[in-house]
Amino acid sequence: MNLADITFQSVRLLLFPFALIYGAAVWVRNKLYDKNILKSVSVNIPIICVGNLSVGGTGKSPMVEYLLRHHNNEFKIATLSRGYKRKTKGYVLAGDTTTALEIGDEPMQFHLKFPEVAVAVGEERLEAIPQLLHDRPETQAIILDDGFQHRKVKAGLNILLTDYNNPFTRDFFLPTGDLRDVRSSYKRADVIIVTKCQPDLTEGERKEMLDEINPLPHQQVFFSAIEYGTPYHILHPQQQFQLHKNVEVLLVTGIANTDPLKKYILDNSYTYESITYSDHYIFTIDDLKEIGKRYKKIDHLEKVVITTEKDAVRLVKFREELEESPVYVLPISHRILFNEEKKLHETIQSFISNFSKKNAL
Repeated sequence: MNLADITFQSVRLLLFPFALIYGAAVWVRNKLYDKNILKSVSVNIPIICVGNLSVGGTGKSPMVEYLLRHHNNEFKIATLSRGYKRKTKGYVLAGDTTTALEIGDEPMQFHLKFPEVAVAVGEERLEAIPQLLHDRPETQAIILDDGFQHRKVKAGLNILLTDYNNPFTRDFFLPTGDLRDVRSSYKRADVIIVTKCQPDLTEGERKEMLDEINPLPHQQVFFSAIEYGTPYHILHPQQQFQLHKNVEVLLVTGIANTDPLKKYILDNSYTYESITYSDHYIFTIDDLKEIGKRYKKIDHLEKVVITTEKDAVRLVKFREELEESPVYVLPISHRILFNEEKKLHETIQSFISNFSKKNAL
């Protein structure tokens, strides 16, 4: 652990009293919902919530994409996100001319990769859902992106993600830890997916994590690993770049957790330098110039700039500057381990197919 990490952890420990206050407030809020003092409302359409108990870094966006990739051909599925750090307010449905500034980077990523899917944003999901169904009446199911804490809407299927390397069971409340909800909220999940596992996770390690989570009888637990694809040019996806051990990488990121990505880059390149921005960072032309300067300073025969899909949607606004640039995007996806892909798919399929409007209030 370096000095910066030690300092960061020390500051977090000093903020422990604030974490207790935050935790108490979250506990009270949940109790109000549990006692039905604050109301959760069901709607007459299958709602799949993908969320976590912590802040960022568990792979929610790739999981939404995973569900779309495997089920959008069977059902007309829409996505609804809050649209974090967008420049607009209220309900917005993505269209042909939509930008990340209007709907946020992750929804924009969904829109670009699945143009046939209705992608909407709205701070108040309970108000946005009827608007979305009015605009897209053919919708058969809605995925709530990062909606586990949003208890005004009662999802029919809750999918909870937790990072294998930092599971909710070992975490603590913000700002001392990363939890934004009480650990016991995991009981509201129908499916728990332990993400960012090693691809060769053993049965013994799997059992240890299952014992630690201690799932309820009705809860299904799956394990997934990150799977990286072939980098493609930020403006010309058909133009690909294969990473190899003789290339030096300038890694540009504005995401919550870069550790798995950095390890992958290090394992698949000669070496790398990194420029790290805050999560959901809005890039400026000066940032792009700085990236260019850092790239030119790399004294290596073969070099490339690599960024994430989430960052790419915030960079593409500089189309003219990027046209001849060596900026490539590294795609990411989930791979379900232990040959349980079919089991997960059947769970999602069964929920949507068997949904009954009689259950709605």
